[in-house]
Amino acid sequence: MSNATYNELWKETQNTLDELIRADSCVQNSKPQKDRNKAHQIISELYVKYIIVCNKLEECYDQIIQPQKRILLKKLLDSVIGRVLELKHELVNVDLSEHSYYDDILIKYGVTPEDVEIRIPRYFRRERQKEIDDRREFIENTLRNVGFLDDIVVSKTMSELEAVRLIQAQERARQGRVRFQFMKEIRQMKEKSMVKQEAEEIDQENIEAAAIKIQKIWKGYKTRRWIRKRRLDEMLLIGMLPPNEVTMENIRQTDKIIHYRHEKQIKFQEIYEKLINEITEKIRKERSAVMEENIRSEIRNWINDYFQQTGKIPDLPSVESGGSRFIFSRQGTESTISKSTGVSSKESRKSKKSKTKKSSEPEKSEDETELSYFKSIPSNFLPELVNLQEEYQKVWKNKDESMNPMQEPYKDMIEADKTEQIKEEIRIGVDEKLRDDIEALQAALDRDKGIKSKRGKKTQKRIRRSGKKNKKKKEKDLTPDRTTESLFEELLTQGIIKLYREIPLADFKVEKSYANYELVQNDKDTLPTLGDIRQLIKEYCILPLGNNLLRELTPLVRSVLIAGPRGSGKKMLVNAICTELGATLFDITPSNIVGKYPGKTGLIMLVHLISKVSRLLQPSIIFMDNAEKAFVKKPPKTDKTDPKRLKKDLPKLIKSITNEDKVILIGTTSSPWDADQKLLYQTYDKIIYLPRPDYGSMSLVWRSLLYKYSGISRQFDISAMNKICDGFTIGTILDAINEVMTTKRMVQLRTQPLTHAELINAISTKDPVYREEEDTFLSWFSRTPTCRKKQRALELERQRLEEANEVMKKKGKNGQKQKRNEISA
Repeated sequence: MSNATYNELWKETQNTLDELIRADSCVQNSKPQKDRNKAHQIISELYVKYIIVCNKLEECYDQIIQPQKRILLKKLLDSVIGRVLELKHELVNVDLSEHSYYDDILIKYGVTPEDVEIRIPRYFRRERQKEIDDRREFIENTLRNVGFLDDIVVSKTMSELEAVRLIQAQERARQGRVRFQFMKEIRQMKEKSMVKQEAEEIDQENIEAAAIKIQKIWKGYKTRRWIRKRRLDEMLLIGMLPPNEVTMENIRQTDKIIHYRHEKQIKFQEIYEKLINEITEKIRKERSAVMEENIRSEIRNWINDYFQQTGKIPDLPSVESGGSRFIFSRQGTESTISKSTGVSSKESRKSKKSKTKKSSEPEKSEDETELSYFKSIPSNFLPELVNLQEEYQKVWKNKDESMNPMQEPYKDMIEADKTEQIKEEIRIGVDEKLRDDIEALQAALDRDKGIKSKRGKKTQKRIRRSGKKNKKKKEKDLTPDRTTESLFEELLTQGIIKLYREIPLADFKVEKSYANYELVQNDKDTLPTLGDIRQLIKEYCILPLGNNLLRELTPLVRSVLIAGPRGSGKKMLVNAICTELGATLFDITPSNIVGKYPGKTGLIMLVHLISKVSRLLQPSIIFMDNAEKAFVKKPPKTDKTDPKRLKKDLPKLIKSITNEDKVILIGTTSSPWDADQKLLYQTYDKIIYLPRPDYGSMSLVWRSLLYKYSGISRQFDISAMNKICDGFTIGTILDAINEVMTTKRMVQLRTQPLTHAELINAISTKDPVYREEEDTFLSWFSRTPTCRKKQRALELERQRLEEANEVMKKKGKNGQKQKRNEISA
C-alpha cells in the first residue's frame, strides 16, 4: 500500500469520526435513560463504532511516514482508545456483566466479531523496543552470572585429545557417506545397462503398447493432480481452508514492506527533529529582536491609550491568566460581554425562581435513581477529540500534497509553530520587564499626586506551623541511598523479578461467542467464551497500561483475578500481557517468596521494594499464582509456604496504586472458593472466569496447533477431535500434541500420515475438567459481586413488573364494575 492509500484511509476514518463525535456529544447532553435495553443499544453502538475507528487509526499510525501527521494521529489514537475504555465501563454498569453482546449492531453495520475486537497498538512495544531489549539482556546476564539461567548454553573449553577424537569421528562419517554414494552410483549404472539390454530385445509392437500405457497413466495422474489443486484453490478462496506454505512468500514480502516503512518513519523523524532545531535557531537569530520590539510597542500603545481614556495606569494580567496575550484576545469580545450584562440580571432572577420551584418538588430515593436511570458519564477524552478533529479540518483535510509525494516534513508548518512558540517565550520576558516599568510609573505618578503607593507592597502568605493539616502522608523510603540498578539486581537474584516467556496475545487463538446474544435476548444465563476473555484482557490489563495519558484519565483498574481450571491458559495470558507491554514481572506467589526476607522487618522491606521498583520500572505486572492461598481461613498443615504472609499487606499494596502508576496486580487461581470471599473481592477489582473451551474455540485451537506441521493433510478430520475432546482444556490438548509430534514422528509424516488414534491415545492419559469441578466453578462465579448485582437488579425489575400488572388488573376490575353498574342503572 502506498502513501496515498493510507492518506485516503485516514481521510475516510476522520469523516466517520466526525459523525461519531457529533452523535456522542448528543448522548452526553441527553437526558438520563430509564430503559436498560435502550441504554445498552445507545452505548454499545458508540462502542462498536469507536473500535472500528480505533483499528483504522492504528493501521494509519503504524504505516504513515510523515512525522507531523503522526503526531496528530497518535493523539487521536490515544483519545479514541480512552473513549473505548470509558464506554466499556459504562456497558458493564448498564448490562451488570463484564461481557456485552451486540450482534444486532454488527449486522446493522455489516461487520464481523473479529472487526470489533480492538487491536493493541503496535507502538506500545515498537517505540520502547530498545529499552525492552536492554532490560531483558540485563536480566539474562544477571541470571547467567548467578547461575539461575539454565537454558543459556555456556561454551566450554575442549582438550586436544577430545578435539582429535571429534575430528576423527566426523571424518569417518564423511568417508562412509562418500563410499555409500559411490556404491549407489555403481549400482544405478548396472541397473541402467540391464534395462537397456532388455529394451533392445523388445520388438516394435511392444514398444508402442508400452508407450500408450505410460501415456495413459501419466495423463490420468496429471489430470487428478490438476483437479486436486483446483479444488484446494477454490477452498482457499472461499475461506474453507487455512493458507498453506504457498502464500507464505506473499506474507514475507508484506512484512518486508512494513519493516521498510518503519525504517522510513525513524529516518523522517530524525530529519524532522533536525529541522526543528535548525529553524528554531534561525528564528531566534533573525527575528527575535523584531518580535520583542513589536510586542513591547504594542503593549506600550495599549497602556498609553488606557491612561488617556481613564487617567490610570493599568495592571498587566498574571502569567497564569495569559499575560499581555490575554488583553489583546479579550478586546474583540468586550463589546459582546457588555451587551450581555444587561440581560444577565434578569436571567439570574429567573434561574433563582426555577431553582426554588425545583427544590419544592419531591426528590426520588437513591435506589430508584440508581436502578431506573442510566446517565452517560462525562468523558475525559471527548473534548480532546473535538479539538483534534478541528485541527485536522484546519490543517490536513484540504491540504495540497501534490508537491510532496515522498511525505517529507513541511518546513512552513514547523516555522509557523516555532514562530508562535518563540513569540510566547519573548512575550513572557517582555511582560516581566514591563511590570517593573508599570510599577515605577505608578510610583512616580503617586509621588506627583502626593499619594502613598500601595502597589509595591506584596501580601505575605501565612505559613501553617502546626504541620497537621494540608499534608499528605508520604511513604517512607527505606532504601534512599541505593540506585535502581542495585535494587533491580537484588530482586532478580532473589527470584522476585522473573524472566517471562515472550508470547503475543494473538497466539491465544480462540473464537468469540456467536450464540450468547440470542440467549441474552431470551433472558437465559450465559457463560463467556475464550474470545470474550481475550477482549477483556486487552481492555483491563493491556490498553490502560500502554500510555501515561490512558492510565491517568481512564477508569482505574488496580487488580484483576483470573480464575479457571488447570490448563485453561491463565499463565499464558499473564506472559502475553507482559509481552505486549514489554513489562517487568514481579512474582509474589507464596511458594516463590518462602524463606526470602524473613520476619516482620523483612516483609516490610519486601513490600517496599516491590512497590518502589515496580514504579521505577513501569509498566509492571505484579503476579500471584494460587491467589486464593493468601486468603485461606485455615491453611493445611502440610503447606510450609506460609501462604497468609501477605494477607494484610496485599490490600495496602493495591491501594497505593494510583492513576499515575502503570502497575497492576494479576492473580491466578484454580480453586477460588477456598479463599475468604469477602477479602478476595476487596482485593481484586475485576474477576475474570476462564471456562472450558466451546466447540468454536476448540476447533480453532486444533487447527492452529496441528496445521503448523507441514506434513499434516488439510483434510484431517478436526470435527471428530473436537467432539472427543469436549471437557478438556487447551493446555491438555497442547500437551497431547507435543507428546505425539516428536522429531521422529514429524519426519515420518510424509510416508505415514497422522491418525486420530495416536492423538486419542495421548489424550486418554490426561484428566478432563470433570462435571463436579465445573459446577463448583459455576456456583462460585454466580456469587461474584457483578453477578450478584445483576441478580438483584433482575429481581427488582420482576417485582416492578408484577406490581405494574397488579395495578393494571385492579384498573380493569374497577372498569368492569363501573360498566355493570351503568347497565343495571
